[in-house]
Amino acid sequence: MFESAELGHKIDKATYDKEVPQLREALLDAQFDLAEKAGFPVIILVGGVDGAGRGETVNLLNEWMDPRFIQTHGMGDPSDEEMERPMMWRFWRALPPKGKIGLFLGSWYTWPILNRVMGLTKPAELDQSLERAKRLEKMLTDEGALIIKFWLHLSKEMQEKRLKLLESNPKTRWRVNKRDWDHYKRYDKFLTVNESVIRHTSTAEAPWIIIEGSDARYRSLTVGRVILEALRKRLTESDKKKEPNVRAAPLLPSIDKLNILETLDLTQKLEKRKFDKELEKYQGKLAQLTLDPRFKDITVVAVFEGNDAAGKGGAIRRITSAVDARQYQVIPIAAPTEEERAQPYLWRFWRHIPRKGRITIFDRSWYGRVLVERVERYCSEFDWMRAYHEINDFEAQLVRHKTVVVKFWLTISKEEQLRRFKEREKIGFKRFKITDEDWRNREKWDAYEQAIGDMVDRTSTEAAPWTLVEANDKNFARIKVLKTLCQRIEAAMKKK
Repeated sequence: MFESAELGHKIDKATYDKEVPQLREALLDAQFDLAEKAGFPVIILVGGVDGAGRGETVNLLNEWMDPRFIQTHGMGDPSDEEMERPMMWRFWRALPPKGKIGLFLGSWYTWPILNRVMGLTKPAELDQSLERAKRLEKMLTDEGALIIKFWLHLSKEMQEKRLKLLESNPKTRWRVNKRDWDHYKRYDKFLTVNESVIRHTSTAEAPWIIIEGSDARYRSLTVGRVILEALRKRLTESDKKKEPNVRAAPLLPSIDKLNILETLDLTQKLEKRKFDKELEKYQGKLAQLTLDPRFKDITVVAVFEGNDAAGKGGAIRRITSAVDARQYQVIPIAAPTEEERAQPYLWRFWRHIPRKGRITIFDRSWYGRVLVERVERYCSEFDWMRAYHEINDFEAQLVRHKTVVVKFWLTISKEEQLRRFKEREKIGFKRFKITDEDWRNREKWDAYEQAIGDMVDRTSTEAAPWTLVEANDKNFARIKVLKTLCQRIEAAMKKK
């Protein structure tokens, strides 16, 4: 796999000096076109062998191109804050918006490779990491991102020579440390793991570009040309962009008209005296759970979805009034902002994932993609069809990092919704809760019911199941939510 990157590729100084000015000008033109059209982001990963010029390459690209439109990230050892969240969180936060280039020195491949070489993980764990990386890249390219992955290679002999050369120069000595020589001693093990990683993750959407790193002029020109041609090709394609075809079988309504929501008993009620008693019980229990020392080792993400006027806000308030305000945050989700529209769909949710010992409550969530965006056609069929898989993968990553994902769907009857809508119109301090959009959504009740059924069928997993809450009676719904949340947190703490 690395044979062509050990041939001794070289570019003479005269050729280099002649070609660089033209290449730099062309790169700047392409970069300005990218910024002007702002149609997609560019993600450049620079990986490879120690001493192959990764840092030099990143610095050179910042010199050759306009740094105003480049976001450079040196992904070193994760911080304490990053360690308390899923591994991909730190990369999601660093993703560039549309129209800009994200330059990564170190990536989501770095730690899986190091851990495997050092014997800290087993082959199966490396395979799982690579599958997660491929799913991330597939999602990013489906969202429109251009991903360019460079692997800068050196032979074992050339790596030793390169490290000694850097070490002998007082101006570059600082760039070589004990870890570099330790990695050199493990060169053969690195070679085996690196080859496996590149073989398994060089995909049609994001192939690896392997470049010999021994000659700086050859390396620099090759990297620059690859970026230029990739940008030119993609900018041309963006002008001709068409809606992707969906070849999957359509999601049709149940032919007998029965869906999962119709199996719920919406007549269930809780009289006030019993409600007050149960409320005190489960709020007290929730408070005790969040003060338990074991709670510091888990994270809670609570998702609230439901019919308009189903009582999501009231259920959320019964949770927050039982928890220390320093331990939770409530994230209300509305139409995306300009900043959020410039990022992949899940970006605005990833950035709110809490640290250990904290709770984040989403009032509406990532499920908008398969609900309102599907029904109102705010996104394409291709986008909402792939969202089921992307959401399951997102939640699986959270659960893998000891996050308790609790998802509530609050459902009310069509008649109860109408009653609550009219009540909101009459009461002054509730009038802000009712909008023209609520009435429009009501006209599409059947379409939403199908979307809800499909959502539950495709995203209620063992790791992150849906809890369907009968919410015609607010007292009953609020206690069911509190009780379920307590049960899920308690179960997670018992596993510690």
